[in-house]
Amino acid sequence: MLVLASADVSVGSPWMWGISIAVLLALLALDFAITRKPHEVGMREALGWSVFYIALPLLFALLLWGGYGGGPALDFFTGYVVEKSLSVDNLFVFMLLLAGFSVPSELQQRVLLYGIVGALVLRGIFIALGAALLQAGTWAFLVFGLILFVTAVKILREALSGAAFDRDVSEMRSVRLLRRLMPVTDDYRGAKLVVSEAGRRALTPLAVVVVAVFATDVVFAVDSVPAVYGITADPYLVFTTNAFALLGLRALYFVLHTALAKLVHLNHGLAIILGFIGVKLVLHWAHGIWPQVPEIPTPISLAVIVLVLAAVTLTSLRARRSAQPDLGS
Repeated sequence: MLVLASADVSVGSPWMWGISIAVLLALLALDFAITRKPHEVGMREALGWSVFYIALPLLFALLLWGGYGGGPALDFFTGYVVEKSLSVDNLFVFMLLLAGFSVPSELQQRVLLYGIVGALVLRGIFIALGAALLQAGTWAFLVFGLILFVTAVKILREALSGAAFDRDVSEMRSVRLLRRLMPVTDDYRGAKLVVSEAGRRALTPLAVVVVAVFATDVVFAVDSVPAVYGITADPYLVFTTNAFALLGLRALYFVLHTALAKLVHLNHGLAIILGFIGVKLVLHWAHGIWPQVPEIPTPISLAVIVLVLAAVTLTSLRARRSAQPDLGS
């Protein structure tokens, strides 16, 4: 039976960490080069990059399978599915922010890229903190489980009330604080974050929306890192699942921009997934104290996650069709 890997045993040797970080930085540099000249992203370009960023984790899973066996490969793939599903919710919030700040279409991919970099940095910090907690004792799994329970309840309540889709971005604390600290120009100035106006430095609206995106990154890091620690306790696998899930978000946003609005039950599904992983973490903690307590194997976790995502996709599409007026009547 597959169980959570020990935090003391990692497939991530120093050279694997070095290569992975180097590849990550190279891909980010490539993304910045692509977005250096602002342009509107077409569907063909977005689809091409999305396929590329989906193929990368699949290839990485095969490499893990060949080098370390099916266990780490399955842990990675399951964690990747969890992180990718959570990142879709992240994209929905990005969509609200871009619309709320009226970001020009040619600047949207640059904002998304800043958001991805911020998310990677924050998740790297949270992953290190999580690994330190696991080294301190198995009680960390109980803490992670409770965090996911609270998050699941919060997401479900917002989904049922509709509050998650009705936020005034101008009222975000980070945005209000930023506008108090520095003046903000009335219009966008290309890809510039700071400009000189009337002899003093001023922020552009692009800088304000980037800060708002960073603020939401903090919230998602708190949710996503404990979620993937519910699949594997290997910090290297936790890092790579987050990195691969986040890298393709810029292109995936433009592919799913229309579809995101149709996934009306996405948050319901994410709440179920986070609650399920919370149960998995608590059971793993209890198993360490009372061995007779059963654990949830990774293959079952993957099956549950995929089934929940498939179910909420189908129910969302059915709800959208039911809400459309009958043109034949």
